[in-house]
Amino acid sequence: MNDIRILVVDDEASARSGLEKLLRQSGYVVDTAKDGKEALLVVADHPPEVVVTDLKMPEMDGMTLLGKLRESDRDLPVIVATAFGDVSSAVAAMRAGASDYLTKPIDFEALLVAIERARERRALRVEAENLRRQLRERDAEGLQGLIGASPAMQKVYRTARQVAASRATVLITGESGTGKGELARAIHALSPRAKMPFVSLHCAAVPETLLESEMFGHEKGSFTGADKRRVGRFEQAHGGTLFLDEIGEISPLVQTKLLRVLQERSLERVGGNETINVDVRVVAATNRDLTTEVREGRFREDLYYRLNVVHLDMPPLRLRGSDVLVLANAFLRRFAEDNKKPVEELSEDARTKVLAHRWPGNVRELENAIERAVVLCEGSRIEADDLPFEAAQPMKGPVRVPGSTMAEVERWAILATLEATGGSTAKAAELLDISVRTIQYRLHEYGLVGKEKQDKGPTSR
Repeated sequence: MNDIRILVVDDEASARSGLEKLLRQSGYVVDTAKDGKEALLVVADHPPEVVVTDLKMPEMDGMTLLGKLRESDRDLPVIVATAFGDVSSAVAAMRAGASDYLTKPIDFEALLVAIERARERRALRVEAENLRRQLRERDAEGLQGLIGASPAMQKVYRTARQVAASRATVLITGESGTGKGELARAIHALSPRAKMPFVSLHCAAVPETLLESEMFGHEKGSFTGADKRRVGRFEQAHGGTLFLDEIGEISPLVQTKLLRVLQERSLERVGGNETINVDVRVVAATNRDLTTEVREGRFREDLYYRLNVVHLDMPPLRLRGSDVLVLANAFLRRFAEDNKKPVEELSEDARTKVLAHRWPGNVRELENAIERAVVLCEGSRIEADDLPFEAAQPMKGPVRVPGSTMAEVERWAILATLEATGGSTAKAAELLDISVRTIQYRLHEYGLVGKEKQDKGPTSR
């Protein structure tokens, strides 16, 4: 913890010096001030990473100090200390931007947990700002609509840039709601065809009897209801890109005709004899495992290889780490503007809840959740209760490897070890070779504070 600077602000000399001594013993660099005025002078000379302040002080009280600090550094974590039972002051401070609150006399272990939590939250906000900067740069490169900087997404971006300049057919796979359509549009935007049409066809949304006509067009009178000639999606996309979403849903007959168009770059409309040459770059997408579909005879092997010249796999949201918060904030800004609501941010509890959720519906589910939360939000920040899903429950069984994130593996290890030690944080810390403070901090994150057995054991390793 070397060089981590904490500012303690309290008009009571004994409380101030006591916290200073304990924090220094824990490895922090500590400055002190007797009121808000003195604190602002200290902050100007030695900017802290966390401020711990009393609310009731002469000259300048803690609420006024909090407002001044928020004006100069919106992300500086401020932990406030309130009198026992003074709930209204604690609520007012949290609404004004305090990152946490503790009741006096301050429990030192609780303070250490609050400091570590505040520092990690600030680090997340700094990371989010860096990600937003990267997104602005990526937008300039033609990757609009794709948000995230996780390693899995960086791999997707690299391949998308490489393949965009070619006319090679691309197959995008991934679970529903991962953003396959946005990736297809990004490839088109990066390609030499960017100024030509981008045409999309959701194959699963069109009845099988009409899909051939949608793709290739038809002549007047070719079937009942065909009262005029129709130009199909391939012709509409001439010179540009055709995105065939849910390609795994098309029938064997359409598969055969699509293969011919891809091989010969020409087509005949339904009911017609004229051969029409088309210059179209095809990008296809599916949430099915096409290798299994081929093996079981439901998808033509030759068509699969024709589509799968370049393969891109969109990772599920649960494997994208802090991307989920960047996406959530992007959706929040968009829907707040669309609905003309003064919603500015997610509360700390809401962020924790978002990070803990598994997101089975991926980016689409997150987008819908944030839109609903913005619409129903009554203040300037979205609270955990505004989010339309249940908080994640503690993991009962073993995690899946592969298939689980490191955070999930860590969570399972901590909870399983606590269960094995009868809830003893000291014994669990010894077995896991981590500090009791880290376990307490994680339990705060998991919403299980107070459920662990409190015992007297080593506080660090």
